[in-house]
Amino acid sequence: MGELCVRSVLVTGANRGIGLGFVQHFLRMPKPPQWIFATCRDPKGQRAQELQNLASKHPNLVIIALEVTDPASIKAAAAKVGEHLGGSGLNLLINNAGMVKPTMLENETLEAMTEIYTTNTIGPLLMGQAFLPLLKKAAQGSPGSGLSCSKAAIANISSIGGSITFPFGWEMVHAVSYRCSKVLSHLCFPCPVPVWVPLLSPFLSHHRLLPVSPQAALNMLTKCQSLGYREHGILCVTFHPGWVQTDLGAAAGQTPPLTVDESVQGMLKVLSSISEKDTGTFLDWEGKVIPW
Repeated sequence: MGELCVRSVLVTGANRGIGLGFVQHFLRMPKPPQWIFATCRDPKGQRAQELQNLASKHPNLVIIALEVTDPASIKAAAAKVGEHLGGSGLNLLINNAGMVKPTMLENETLEAMTEIYTTNTIGPLLMGQAFLPLLKKAAQGSPGSGLSCSKAAIANISSIGGSITFPFGWEMVHAVSYRCSKVLSHLCFPCPVPVWVPLLSPFLSHHRLLPVSPQAALNMLTKCQSLGYREHGILCVTFHPGWVQTDLGAAAGQTPPLTVDESVQGMLKVLSSISEKDTGTFLDWEGKVIPW
């Protein structure tokens, strides 16, 4: 199995955890991308220090300020990426930025659910819309037929916590808003009567789809993106990265079994091998299909 080969990649939430892990792995590749765009809320802040250190040593690493819940910030970031790429497109968009609050079912709030839904689901939606022209350009400029991550792709980092069939870790932490934000992005089914959800209308109005809820929500979004962007040559997948040793992964108060390095290495291996038949699927870091 060959190594993933892309000319350009953008990673959100790249200042720590899995996002930073992706950046480090791309930089270590025998043939690293010509451009690695690493985004985070505060590139000059203390939490981005390790990312800053990497950028000082690698001219192909570009740090860009980005708030995934702010359309203006996303638009500005897309413009900066376009300037660096010149006439070429963006091969791979990794929507990794996310958040979780370890709440219980009985004390879940409107405010918490709205904040998490906006970050985990609407953020990737807006990112896909803003970077679609660059992804399309990459697909058009790549030789060969079919879909692949080396051509043009969106990888949304989700969680098995958004699986309705297998709600992992319920006994440890309910995190209802987080789970819901991941599910909608996994589920997608035909609807006899159109039900329009404004935030997803670019996809739902065309395909007559009914969303289910927010990690569940991210999963349905991925399915919708795979249907809407397939004609443009863009592959779309959702990943459960495993239970990883990050701040988010430790939110349940226990030590996760997977290191960031193991998780990212696994996902990159999967990204290098998936093709058109895999677009719209929900996979774990080992390439196993996860039930909705």
